[in-house]
Amino acid sequence: MIVRIVKLTFKTENIVSFENIFNQSKHLIRNFDGCNFLELYQDKNNPAIFFTYSYWDSENALEAYRHSDLFIGVWAKTKILFADKPEAWTVNKNETLN
Repeated sequence: MIVRIVKLTFKTENIVSFENIFNQSKHLIRNFDGCNFLELYQDKNNPAIFFTYSYWDSENALEAYRHSDLFIGVWAKTKILFADKPEAWTVNKNETLN
């Protein structure tokens, strides 16, 4: 399993638009083949900064999503709202403590 963390910084006036896009697509993303978990975080001190956090079966599953019509459509609507270049990390999940 891999974890994908993406930092997204939006223009303040575009926050609501991004939230609407995410709300319309979150169930489709979460139910995409290979996606096991999806969360959205918003920075406590800067509400224009969001992070998506998702679990994927493999890098191949993540890449299949990134080349899908779903991703291409969501990304096209989202990227025009940015105030800064997005950052992304793909990491291995080594341990979980509950």
